[in-house]
Amino acid sequence: MTVTDQPGLPDLPEQTAPADRPARQVLPAEERYAAELAFLAAQDTGPRPPGWALTPRAVVTFVCGSGGEELALPRRRAGLPAKLVIAPKFVGERALVERCVVTLAGERGLLLVGDPGTAKSMLSELLSAAVCGTSALTVQGTAGTTEDAFRYGWNYARLLAQGPTPDALVDSPVLTAMRTGRVARIEEITRCLPEVQDALVSILSERRVTVPELTATEDAVVSAAPGFTVIATANLRDRGVSEMSAALKRRFNFETVQPIADADAEADLIRRQAVAAVQRAGAGFAVDDAVLDALVTVFRDLRTGRSAEGWDVERPGTVMSTAEAVQVAASLGVAAAYLPGGDVLDLLPGHLLGVVRKDDPADHERMLGYWDGPVRRRAEDGSAMWRRLWDLRGNLR
Repeated sequence: MTVTDQPGLPDLPEQTAPADRPARQVLPAEERYAAELAFLAAQDTGPRPPGWALTPRAVVTFVCGSGGEELALPRRRAGLPAKLVIAPKFVGERALVERCVVTLAGERGLLLVGDPGTAKSMLSELLSAAVCGTSALTVQGTAGTTEDAFRYGWNYARLLAQGPTPDALVDSPVLTAMRTGRVARIEEITRCLPEVQDALVSILSERRVTVPELTATEDAVVSAAPGFTVIATANLRDRGVSEMSAALKRRFNFETVQPIADADAEADLIRRQAVAAVQRAGAGFAVDDAVLDALVTVFRDLRTGRSAEGWDVERPGTVMSTAEAVQVAASLGVAAAYLPGGDVLDLLPGHLLGVVRKDDPADHERMLGYWDGPVRRRAEDGSAMWRRLWDLRGNLR
């Protein structure tokens, strides 16, 4: 599963940065899809959980799309179209998104787990933007993340001048979310050390943070406002992962984000995102569909350990994710735009090898084995595309 780029909103102006601020490569979801979020807030007037910007039903529609159906406003609103088709932003099971939304509506922690590159972070961003209007309250988990990232810190200049006062306190993104009743996002939670992770246990159970330094004031306890919850992500296959404690696990609902099952859907998504990436680089996308189909086929064969024809394939140790396929497709597109003169297909083996041998040197041999197996057999079956790829085996150096 993963997230798609939106091709555009009908009857609405393109979202651009204000003239007084520099252009940005990627807008956060709440800005990129601001028109859709405003439309859905006006269109679905049903009951909302405390603190939510949209109804749970509208959140699901925002993430999964309206299925091609034109949604209509109950009454006209200035600045909004009367009808709008909500484009899908997530390729995968609608039931997964519905379970995520139900978890958040119950103010329970949500943990999105799965292989790297399956768009857990983007799904977290979309859900946060739709639920509370911002995805910015984010902590990036690393081995160097401290407990302050989940609780609070101090402005040391004020601390020295005033002592421990509320003005000297520096809220973490999690504490800000508690005060305002919003969603806090924690990326790569299992990369944090266990003792840092466990700072969340009391936050998710007691829904308050005590500041011992302020015990003499009424600001010593920060209680969570209605709507506060946490979305965390974890790549459980990555090295350097710290196991979560049983106590912390019990405070999250786990949802596994799987790779895209449908080959056509994955190919369409890769093209959409690669086109958008090349356009951000200031060029047009000029990679033939046949090349993209070959790229998707190789990724899916190596990911699953079995070709589309049913032949066994030795899987590499690295994760052949959709996100990696997008990066390869985008690289081919940039090369075709800025380094013209050759056949872009000639570049594909080298880019594939760069993806495959990131972790294990033995994966180089597995890639050669794939070329000597499915690639050769397809070439022998008469496919001109695969014959050309077989001829390029020497590029796998």
